[in-house]
Amino acid sequence: MPSTDTAHSPLPTTAVGLGLRRALLDDLEQATPGDLDFLECAPENWIGLGGVWAERLGALSARYPLTCHGLSLSLGGSAPLDMAFLDQVGRFLRQHNAVLYSEHLSYCSDDGHLYDLLPLPFTEEAVHHTAARIRQVQDRLGQRIAVENVSTYLTPHAAMSELAFTRAVLDEADCDLLLDVNNVYINASNHGFDAAAFIDGLPAERIVCLHVAGHYDDGGVVKIDTHGSPVIDPVWDLLQRACARFGPRPTLLERDFNFPPFAQLRQELQQIRRTLRAAPPAVAA
Repeated sequence: MPSTDTAHSPLPTTAVGLGLRRALLDDLEQATPGDLDFLECAPENWIGLGGVWAERLGALSARYPLTCHGLSLSLGGSAPLDMAFLDQVGRFLRQHNAVLYSEHLSYCSDDGHLYDLLPLPFTEEAVHHTAARIRQVQDRLGQRIAVENVSTYLTPHAAMSELAFTRAVLDEADCDLLLDVNNVYINASNHGFDAAAFIDGLPAERIVCLHVAGHYDDGGVVKIDTHGSPVIDPVWDLLQRACARFGPRPTLLERDFNFPPFAQLRQELQQIRRTLRAAPPAVAA
């Protein structure tokens, strides 16, 4: 694979990845060279597992670079950060030589875990609060992290746009961005903004990885992020737009359920690879 040329990118810019799900373990173990370049897992789903599961994860993380995408830190939440859990994450990252740790720009806990990624208010107060918690996480782990833009279906309070909020958090926290292209498409549709303008307004130098996925659309008003269906053409178009704007970035295909035959996932991975290779060189700003 070619070498990376972005500021903080942990992977080659044209690297193609797939989410490490237990239902895909057999396929991933049997994948041939060129099918994919890296894997991503949620540490919460693997920490503490032993036996055959730990052995299979260890074998795959020795074969492929591993990125980790967290689900439960609740970066924008009001409850104190769970430092004991964060220390477990840090050990997991070191054990598997994870090249990137990312979390969601959302919250998911209050007095207890809420089992969903809930939207933050787009306010200056939320910027300062969330950025301070991201800095705390980075200090505890001793490394930069990336935050992911999330899909939303309502906004608690919007004193600024999602783009302005995202940029402000990135700047104040001095962290990176995992840009989920499908989430941009969903939010633009659900909230009535221009998806291309959102992408064009992001700081290229902070984008370390991209996600693409499928979603649920029954033709109604709201589109739902599910990771349970193929990527649709408008999302492929947005991926091309992002790569034209920023240059290629390592890109992961998310699929969490309703898994098709691996040959179909391979076709989507190949489409990502073609898009990345056709993109102009990466830019720094």
